[in-house]
Amino acid sequence: MPNVLGLGTGLKQLSLTEHTLNELREAILRIDHEPGSALRLDALQKQYGTSSSPLREALNRLVSEGLVTQDSNRGFRVATISLDEFRDMTEMRLLLEPEALRRSIEYGDDEWEGRVIAAHHRLRRAEEGKTSISPTLDEDWSTVHRAFHLELFSGGPSLRLQKQCASLFTEAERYRRVTARLRQRPRDKGAEHAAIMAAALDRDSGLAVTLLRNHIQSTAD
Repeated sequence: MPNVLGLGTGLKQLSLTEHTLNELREAILRIDHEPGSALRLDALQKQYGTSSSPLREALNRLVSEGLVTQDSNRGFRVATISLDEFRDMTEMRLLLEPEALRRSIEYGDDEWEGRVIAAHHRLRRAEEGKTSISPTLDEDWSTVHRAFHLELFSGGPSLRLQKQCASLFTEAERYRRVTARLRQRPRDKGAEHAAIMAAALDRDSGLAVTLLRNHIQSTAD
């Protein structure tokens, strides 16, 4: 019985941490917390209705994701954003994501193809009926958009490469949302995603990689 109770407590703690992590991550990505601003534990405890333990664990996880930094006095701040960091992040994405896609095309099986098709279907559905807000600024769209990109990379043999791509994608999400607000020229991201998927499923790695690189570079431009 003690072991069972201990396990239950651990699962509850994990659930609280994951819930807090997801809520805080999304708030940072929405720029609800300004870049560079302090994340004070007492204020966050009231805002998210949680204790200090899962909150601190969630903040440490966000440090590892690059969305939060830790001060020398052990306080937490939202990571700053800058043009130099954006350029560096884009360069890393252009190095890693095309290689991850190339490996998926080389090693991906029928199950991988099915996952990509299903993820793209959910992405297209999320774009339908969005009239009052740009789909790229919608939280549901952002979730399935991330899932689609990560499924493209999921067919390769290197989990470490996939994790690196996922981490960079999360860091880049704040910048994507900022650029989406500032964009002055229309951009058909739906057509870009469809073209990348079609080339990947046709096993045309050269075309798929070129389209993906253009897709990433367009945001930076």
